[in-house]
Amino acid sequence: MTATETTTAMTATETTPATTATTGENYAAPGARRLNCASAGPGVSSGMIDRMTQHRLVLLRHGETEWSAARKHTGRTDLPLTAAGEAQARAAGKLLSGIGLQAPIVFSSPRQRAVRTAELAELPAPLLEDDLAEWDYGDYEGLTTPEIRESAPGWTIWTGFTPGGETHEQVTVRADRALARVEPELRDRDVVLVGHGHFSRALIARWLEFDVSEGRRFFMSTAGVSVLGHDHDARTLRAHNLIAHLDDL
Repeated sequence: MTATETTTAMTATETTPATTATTGENYAAPGARRLNCASAGPGVSSGMIDRMTQHRLVLLRHGETEWSAARKHTGRTDLPLTAAGEAQARAAGKLLSGIGLQAPIVFSSPRQRAVRTAELAELPAPLLEDDLAEWDYGDYEGLTTPEIRESAPGWTIWTGFTPGGETHEQVTVRADRALARVEPELRDRDVVLVGHGHFSRALIARWLEFDVSEGRRFFMSTAGVSVLGHDHDARTLRAHNLIAHLDDL
């Protein structure tokens, strides 16, 4: 998926790393810290995200990797960004600077593609949060949806069984735990979560008090930005899948 993809709700496959990738490695950029616990930018009109009296929960998906470009499921595999992915991350930083983040605290998945995205976006040094890691795809790691459907017709991550991977119930517990961890921070400042396609969509669904399977309706591009918040005390989606167009920078 590229930075030119539109803001729309559809089912999509979170993709992943390259053939030279290692698995289970946690990358820490200089300044990153590990946390132990189970006016608008380019392409964004000023009316899209207004200054709110309540603070915002901002989700940033990592930039492109070789596997995401090939639409391969990437969970544990720890891949670097491609050159295009690095450009996307920098562009996302420009977009976020236009949003006017208020004293943000940043949490990131420990995977290098997420940490590097935060670094290139020039966000404050992130707290590394294991609960923000991508969905564990188990035996389907590194496969595309068409490849999986050869043995599991009609399969999607949102509706199907993933052998050797996380269940919907396990992802729900993890998403709820991550949100419970960061929500108190919203009393004082904006919060940015840097992570992955499918798990970010799970976070959106759970923030909106939907079943985790409803994440299928919140497609996210690589380096896409979504903004969650409140309206009259109700949790809401303020903006979704904002993309900085590289030609505008």
